Order: sequence, then C-alpha cells, then structure tokens
Amino acid sequence: MTPRDDDKMAKASTSLRVRLTVIILAPLLVIALAVGIWQLDYTRQKAEVLFDRSLLSTGLAIAADVARSGGDALSLETRDLLNDTSGGPVYYHAFAPSGVYVTGYATPPARPPEAVAAIGDGFYGFYDSTYFGSPVRALRLRQVNTVSGISGTYTYTVWQERTVLDALARDLAWQVLVVMAVLIGTVALVVWFGVNLGLRPLLSLEDAISRRSSDDLSPIRRSVPPEARGLVLRLNALFGQVEATIQAQASFVSDAAHQLRNPIAGVLAMAEAVRRAPTPEATRARAGELLTSARQVRDLANKLLTLERASAAGQRREAVELVTLITKITGDLRPQIKAQSVELVLALGREPVWISADPLMLREAILNLIDNALRHGGPQLSRIIIALALQEGIARLTISDDGRGLSAAELPVALSRFGQVGTGEGSGLGLSIAAAVVTAQDGRLEIAPNDDTHQGLRVNLFFPATQTRSNTERAKAGSRQARPAQKRASA
Repeated sequence: MTPRDDDKMAKASTSLRVRLTVIILAPLLVIALAVGIWQLDYTRQKAEVLFDRSLLSTGLAIAADVARSGGDALSLETRDLLNDTSGGPVYYHAFAPSGVYVTGYATPPARPPEAVAAIGDGFYGFYDSTYFGSPVRALRLRQVNTVSGISGTYTYTVWQERTVLDALARDLAWQVLVVMAVLIGTVALVVWFGVNLGLRPLLSLEDAISRRSSDDLSPIRRSVPPEARGLVLRLNALFGQVEATIQAQASFVSDAAHQLRNPIAGVLAMAEAVRRAPTPEATRARAGELLTSARQVRDLANKLLTLERASAAGQRREAVELVTLITKITGDLRPQIKAQSVELVLALGREPVWISADPLMLREAILNLIDNALRHGGPQLSRIIIALALQEGIARLTISDDGRGLSAAELPVALSRFGQVGTGEGSGLGLSIAAAVVTAQDGRLEIAPNDDTHQGLRVNLFFPATQTRSNTERAKAGSRQARPAQKRASA
C-alpha cells in the first residue's frame, strides 16, 4: 500500500467521523434553534408579564399611600419602589373623582383610542403610549377611596419607559442563549467523543488488516460489534474467493506448463529432425510432421486461453437468442460433421428462447461440446441431437449423441482439466471449458452417464430465461428464418 493510499484511508476515516457527528448534531441543532426561537418569544412575553405585575404592585402601593396620607406623602417603601422598579424610575399621577389633580406628575401619558376601548371602566388595564417623545408602558388603575373626606373612584396612572422593559427582556434572553449554548456545546463534545469511541472497533479492525502481509488471506477472527459483523463476513468471503482464485490460477499454470512441456519438446525434436534430414524428401516429410505438431501445440494453447477466459465469462452479458445462435453454430459445422458421416438433428422448437450471457463464450462452450462428441464418440457415432426446451423460466439445451458415452466412474476424469478417458487427439479441455462457461453464466451443466436405458453422451445445459416483449419482437424475423433449419436435418 502506497503512502497516497494511506492518506486516502485516513481522510475517509476522518470524513466518516465528521459525517456521523454532523448527522447526529444537525437534527439536534435544528431542534435547539426551534426551541430557542420559542424560548425567546416566551421570554419576551414573560418579561412583559413581570413588568406589568411590577407596575400593578407599584400602582396599588401608591393608591394605598394616597388614601392613608390624603395625597400629601408617600411612604419610604413606595418611594424606593418608584426609584428602582424593574431597573428604572417609575412615574405616577393621581386625580380625584371630580377630575381634580391629587398628586404625582402633572400630565400622564395619553391613552390611545384602542386602549380606551379595551380598558373602558375596568378596575385596571395596561397600554402602550409615549411620554415626552419616549415610548412607555402605562397602568391605569381605578379604586374607590376616601381622601381628605372626599369619597369616590380615584384614578391612578403609573408608567415606566419601555427601554427598561426591553433591557429586562434582553437580559432574560441572554441568560437563555447562554444556557442553550452551553448545552449544545456539551452535547457536541459528548457526540464527538462518543462517535470516536463508537468507531474504535472499526479503526482497530482497519489496523489489524493493515498489519497483515500481502499473502495472508486467512479469515478475520476478531470480536466486532453486530453492525460491523456483516462487513467482516463479507471480507472473509472475499478473502476466500481471492485465495481460491489464486490457487486455481496456480493450479492452471502448473497444469498448463505440464501439458505444454511434452508437445513443445516434440516440436523441438521434429525441428531438429528437419535440420538433420539427409535428403530433401525426408526434409519435406519431417516438415509436414513438424507442422502437424505445431498446430497441435497452437490448438492446445488456444484451448488454455479459452479456459482462462471462461472464468470471467459472466462479466460481459447481453441478450442472446439461443435458437438463432445454435442455428448459426451448426451451419458453420456442417462441412466437418458431413465429413465424418454423422447425422445432425435439431429440435429447437418454434418460439425464440432468450437468456443473458456472453455470446462469444457461450458459442465456444457449444462448439466444444459438439467437437467433443465428434472426437470421442468412437466408431459407433452416427447421430448428434441438439434439443432446446423452455420450462418454468429455465432454458434447457441438450446435446446428445449415440457414441461410446461415459460411465459414472469416468465422469470426474472427463470433467477435470486435461482429463481424457482413453486415448485421443483432444486436449482434455472441452468439457472443462463448457462447464466453466456455463457456471460463469449462472447456469448449470449436467452429464448423463451410460446405464441400462441410455447409451452415448448426453449433456444438459440449464440457463435462467429472460423473455421480454421487445426481445420477442426483435426475434420474430430471425425465428422465421431459423424454422426451416429446426427440422430434422442431415449433415
């Protein structure tokens, strides 16, 4: 692993930590913002209530002092209340039932029309007004008293500048904001350290994996939280697949080297024989043998490359119509089949059958199965039958012949790489290639061995069918052309 990879992993780890923190804190901040707005509005309302209650207490105290002293003097307690209520001076005015001025400031703040309508002749009421150009909050209090022998309803007005109310609301709001900021900061720290603590098992797992050597693909055996258990299981499965792939490639290279060694040695021997040929006639004869050996080596190398590509055949997929593909393959093989006096029978049905596969590798698998029948069917081979059926969403392709076939004991040898039952010209890779291709296409290959009721070789290929309306419409023209070839034909 390069330093750049380490930096990327470190950035990804930090990004995950920040991402989790943001995911957790974002809704909390939204909720805190909503609560803060509500709390500020509530604080403003609460400040107004406290302010009004303070005005009411002051007004009641002034009314009591006026009744007791006849309007001549206020008590010391009331004076202190006037000078320091809610953080600022309070002004007052009192007049008798007849409208005669009793005490206080000469002119109270005027009541706006809406305040007159709202308060009316009630016992008390609050209103907003101005006093010498400054906004004020005022209380109008009506109370029945006897002052200097005059009884009736006396009216008292108490007011204070709104700047005092605004300062009180601002102080309460700041207290709320400070408390919320401390709470949010505390939650952010707790979330940050909590996320770090929660990610510690993953970081420990990352450290354990980074300490492994490149050839250590053993399963991870480490205690992890349930949320990370699936990741560990998938990593272990991936390690197992990689190890199996490496072992398969090592086995393939070993087998290929072993199989190519003898043919290459034969080619070298034939080349030496050509060089030492005593006459031109002998040179031409040995050159022909050399050419045959070289072609055999070429065919074997091509088979090996095909087998290697078959393992990755499932990576490239497209819609393949089997009737058209088989018709094209058998059309190309007719000369070879006819040369061996073998009858070819096609039973492909009338409807197109679509599957998802790699068309080139699927063609290679079918060619290898037909070639396997022609090479190893023996002298009794006279017929090859290719049948196609679609049942319950599964396409079944059957390639059978009446040749020598295989017994149950011979099947493992025939399916193994380079395995051959008896002697022959083949490389022993035909069935292996077909099996690898079918498996890579999510299919299944079955070989029916010889028994009392069946002779010859019968290979069944099963694929998941993918029938769609558009595929059917595209296949109509091709299927009409293919129907004449689906009848029983002799090659």
